[in-house]
Amino acid sequence: MEFYVKNRIDETKIKRRSIINSIIKYVFAAVSIICASFIIMIVIFISLKGISPFVREYTVSGDPMRVNFWQFLIGREWSAPNIYGVGYLIINTLYVILLALIIAIPCSVFGALLIAKIAPKKIGTFMMVIIEILAAIPSIVYGVFGAGFIVRIVKWLANLFGVQTAGGLSIMATSLVLAIMIIPTITTLSVSAIRAVPRELEHGSLALGATVTQTNFRVVLASAKSGIFAGIMLGVGRALGEATAVTMVCGSMNSGPTFGLFQRTNTLTSVMLASFNESEGLNYDIRFSAGLVLVVVILITNLILNTVKKKLGRVVTKWQGKLKIVLCKLLPISFLLSHY
Repeated sequence: MEFYVKNRIDETKIKRRSIINSIIKYVFAAVSIICASFIIMIVIFISLKGISPFVREYTVSGDPMRVNFWQFLIGREWSAPNIYGVGYLIINTLYVILLALIIAIPCSVFGALLIAKIAPKKIGTFMMVIIEILAAIPSIVYGVFGAGFIVRIVKWLANLFGVQTAGGLSIMATSLVLAIMIIPTITTLSVSAIRAVPRELEHGSLALGATVTQTNFRVVLASAKSGIFAGIMLGVGRALGEATAVTMVCGSMNSGPTFGLFQRTNTLTSVMLASFNESEGLNYDIRFSAGLVLVVVILITNLILNTVKKKLGRVVTKWQGKLKIVLCKLLPISFLLSHY
């Protein structure tokens, strides 16, 4: 009798769990469908708005006008209400991000190494809290900081070297602001990647006579390459999509491309944001066209970076395997020699 009652209770629990699991499954499916629907609606809206300047005529200053797609794609000037070209904007965007990465990657990687391996635990924890706070700061705050402080520093440097600049609004200011913004993202993922490196690799390197510095740079960082690269990818994604802070410090150059550090610049995001609320007609819809171009640039960039990341991951995995084999062979020998 007790056995029968116990079985009935177990069956009831199993049915209850099955019902709960089914409810959770359907709830998640419904949420996923709703989210996917919103994404599809956004893509359709942006696509329709972005394509319309190339397929319909607009009235600009009393004259009919339609934008030529190829002239738009390779154009070197953006001057409303009748000249729109994003060719120079694509180059400017990639150039500014490249400069930002040159600044951000060394700072982030060395900072992550300091937090994870070199600094005392309390100091490392404190530094990590600061990094997390920086990652949570809104873009507008970085923009205000850039316009109020970095722009003045750039202006001072320009005066020091005798170079003309538009009050500090420049490629240098834009790159510095973007670098500061993406450093927390790259650092956070780099710290996680460094902490995930197997301890036996470090111990083996030290046992074979390598110094702590050599171990950190040649073993730890080498093994964490894949995770660090993932952080760089997220940093690039944030930099590509940044508009507010960039618009406040770039100087809005209407032609280009420009490469001088003290020259004004313009990017895809900044041209989309500038005077957006005041624009109408063609001047309004063409910004969605620039948005479509930005989406394509982001997709191509992510595709390239993902390909590099996969190859890098395979190289790191292969290298770790070889290193472990070498350590397994040499550690007993080094142990015997040290006790000879």
